[in-house]
This record gives sequence, C-alpha cells and structure tokens, in this order.
Amino acid sequence: MNKTIFALAAAALLAGCSLAPTYERPASPVAAAWPQGEAYKPVQTAADAKPASEIAWRDFIGDQQLRDVVELALKNNRDLRVSALNIEKARAQYGIDRAAQLPKVNAQVGQSAARAPGGDISRQYSGGLALPAYELDLFGKLRNMSDAGLQAYLGTEQAQRAQRLSLVAEVASTWLGLAADKERLRLAQDTLKSQQITFELSKRRFAAGATSGLDMYEAQTSVEAARNDMALYTAQVAAGENALALLVGTQVPASLLPQALPSAVSTLAELPEGVPSTVLLQRPDVLEAEHALKAANANIGVARAAFFPSITLTGSAGSASGALGDLFKAGSGAWTFLPQLTLPLFDAGANSARLDIAKADNGIAVARYEKAIQSAFREVADALAQRGTLDERVASQAALAEAASRSHRIHEARYQKGAESYLNALVSQRALYAAQQGLISVRLAKATNQVTLYKALGGWA
Repeated sequence: MNKTIFALAAAALLAGCSLAPTYERPASPVAAAWPQGEAYKPVQTAADAKPASEIAWRDFIGDQQLRDVVELALKNNRDLRVSALNIEKARAQYGIDRAAQLPKVNAQVGQSAARAPGGDISRQYSGGLALPAYELDLFGKLRNMSDAGLQAYLGTEQAQRAQRLSLVAEVASTWLGLAADKERLRLAQDTLKSQQITFELSKRRFAAGATSGLDMYEAQTSVEAARNDMALYTAQVAAGENALALLVGTQVPASLLPQALPSAVSTLAELPEGVPSTVLLQRPDVLEAEHALKAANANIGVARAAFFPSITLTGSAGSASGALGDLFKAGSGAWTFLPQLTLPLFDAGANSARLDIAKADNGIAVARYEKAIQSAFREVADALAQRGTLDERVASQAALAEAASRSHRIHEARYQKGAESYLNALVSQRALYAAQQGLISVRLAKATNQVTLYKALGGWA
C-alpha cells in the first residue's frame, strides 16, 4: 500500500497530474443491436431519417394544439423550475470549488490594545494586504474537488434535459389520453341516443301487446349501461383536464384542449429503428449517470491526496505603528510569512476509510450507470415490440368494428320489423360498442407509442 502511495506521489510531482484514476467509460452492458423476433417487425423509414436524439420535440410533434400545450408546460411547470434552480445551485458550487484553487487576498486594517500592570495602555495599529491560508495543490486535491463539482454541475444540466423530455412525453400522453376519453364520452352519448330510440319503440310495442316485457327490459339495460358510461367518461374527462393543468402548471385554454385523437402525433413518418444501441449513451439520464461516475472518479483523487503532505501559505504585508497617524509613514513597513507543512502520521485509519468510501462510491456509480443503460435498452425494446404489432392491431380492430356495425344494423332492422326478438339486437349492439371502444384504445396506444419511443431513444427537449 505504502509503495503504491509513494509511487503515485512521485508521478504527481514529476508529471503535474492528479491522483485520480484515469477515467475509462465502462463497457456497455447491453447488446449492440435491438432484439429480433416476431414482435419486432421492420418499419419502413426514410433513408435520411435522423436519430431521435437529433430531433427537437417541436419538429417531432405535428399537432399544433399539442405543441402549444407543451410550450405552456415548459414555461410553467413547477418541477422544471426546481430543476433549473438546481442547475444554478450546482453552477455556484462549482464556482466555489474552482475558486479554492486560487489564493485569496484581503485588505485589512486593525488595532490591538494592551494594559500593563502599571496602568499604561499600549496600542498597535496595522494595515495592509493579507494572504489567508492558501494550500498548494501539489497532489491535485483541489483540482479534483473542482472536477467533481464540474461533473455535478454537468449532471444537473442533463437531469434537467431528462426532466424536460419526460415532461414533453407526459404532457403529450396525458393530452392524448384526454382526447381518447372525449371520444369514448361521445361514443357513450351516441349509443345512449340510439338505445333510447329503441327503448321507446319497445315500450310502445309492449303497451300495444305486440311483444313481451322482456324486450323492453333488455332495451332498458342498454340505455342504463350507456348512461353509466356517460357518467364514467364525464368524470374521466374532468380528471384528464385536471391532470393536464397540473403538468402544464396553469389552466389550459379551452382552444388547446383536444376534441378527438389526431390522425398522427408526429410529423415524421416513423422514427428510425436501424440505429445501434450505442445511441442510448446520449440519453440524458445515461449522461447524467456518467457525470456522476466521473465525479466519483475525481473524489478518489481527493481521498488519495489526503495521504500526502500539504503545504499552506499564510502571510501579510503592510504598515504597523504605535500611533494611528504614523501608520503609513516611512519606516512603518511590516510583513509576515508563515509557510506550514502538514504531514499526516496517525489518524486511526480515517484517511484509509475515506479512500475506501470513495472507491465504494465509484463502484456504486458504475453500477448505476450500467443500470441506466440496461433500463434504457428495455424501454426501447418494449416500445419497438409495441410498434411492431400496433399496425396489425389497429387494422384488425377496425375490421372488427366494421363487422360488428354491419351485424348490428341487420339485427336492429330485423327487430324493428318484428322478425326477431330484441335479444339478438342487444348482443350485437354490445359487441359493436365494445369493438368501437377497443378501436379508440388501440388508436391511443399507437399514438402514445410514438411518444414513448421518442422519449426512450433520447429525443431532444
């Protein structure tokens, strides 16, 4: 251990470098390519398509209403304001750490007074410049402290970028969810209107003795189910608007609230998928974790420097006199110079323990960095799996809704002609309603998948 320490000291003195280990980015703990399989169907993309990390969110979002809502959120969201203030705090702390590498000079004027046993009082006046204790950074302690502060500052910048990206994605997803709920509410309203007409018809037929009460009560169940859904989706729409207002940080103008799901969220046909997984290294949360790792690496240098001597310089230069009027006259000049060498001999293992802590913190930072990459890889893989199956789901659900609609029209016409009981029409109506609700859900899934993939690939916000 001692040989290693002295070797590091000699290298630092001769080469002027710090005692921090040379930083090397850890190897990526994920595969270079995305998963392959039935779920990951290839999507046609333009030859000049950019990776998500080079696409600004304003270029990604195609709907102008949604774009305006995101703009409001970026201006008013309180969490984002806290993040911006954290950057200012980290920048100030870095300034403090950097300033510690330079000597400080103070101007000072003072007086000392003393009373002798005989009653005489003597006074001494002084004035000049003073150099407070300044540590020579022979082993890079202060430099590494400054580097750690710089990495912390850069990490907060990436943290804010990650938060901005998350906010953009969350606002977009909430806005789309609100649009879907409004479509579900309209569907429930339209269903209620059509079922009320059928219910009135069944009541008249029952009153005329043309049918039993069973048809009337079955028609009433459809009416009450639609009324229940109307109440449910009315509440969900209100909750969605409240959630959107919280994210945006202010009440969203009615003109910016969605009325229906847009045909496409993004102006881009598709986000490119053929990029290697190394693109994840540019995700803001991964970059934040790497800055934390670099800071931990620098802190090892700080801990190692504590094993070696430190030289502190203290001094002053100016004038001194027993009379205030003579303070700056010729011959009153005075100076002090107090260099101090401190050599750690025995600290009961405290420095070794601090070095162990710094190394453990570095190991923790490595693990967190690798976990950030692994989590990012899974998010992208999951989003790609969804994207590979969503087109088929949308197509099949649309076909199902169309078939259910035709079936319902036939059974409804037969019922109104008295060719069959209402039971068949009721079953077909419920199948149609479920298929239409399912179509809204899968369209929402496709829209939010675009947003999720943009965020997972590290879009620019």
